[in-house]
Amino acid sequence: MSELTDIELAGNGDKAAFKRLYDRHVRQVYGQVLRLTADRSLTDDLVQEIFVQLWRSLSKFDRRAKFSTWLYSLANNVAITELRKQTRWFKRNERAAEQSDPDQLADLHDGIDLGALDKLVIRLPEQTRQVFVLHALNDYTHQQIADLLGIAEGTSKSQFHRARNLMQEWL
Repeated sequence: MSELTDIELAGNGDKAAFKRLYDRHVRQVYGQVLRLTADRSLTDDLVQEIFVQLWRSLSKFDRRAKFSTWLYSLANNVAITELRKQTRWFKRNERAAEQSDPDQLADLHDGIDLGALDKLVIRLPEQTRQVFVLHALNDYTHQQIADLLGIAEGTSKSQFHRARNLMQEWL
């Protein structure tokens, strides 16, 4: 079936159609959330929450929009909201970046294989990583990132340049 038909059917409660949507998009959503969190366990939980929210809100989807864009925006919002809730947000990831072992990153959930860029991205401090992923990989503007993360547009730009500089140093 076509994706649009599956969206319509799933929006009306068809579990088989929703399963097809899930199967079609789960790997991309997982990879996107993992890049934001750099934590497999948290990513597993968030991907589950994203698809639960998708199930609940699918009937509200505007069929004139592109479904994948809508889904990936939902994924970004869920991941960033959860990261904001965590009390030791920056400290946790600063330590993780210092202790990360790129060789351990190859063994990921459901066979997702991170490339060289992903291994570098995961080493970035959390806010820097979020800005980089949203701008470079998801095509968000710096203004959109600023609104989403609650930071100034200039901060988004400087974090993006910081990410690029750090990754160039690591190459």
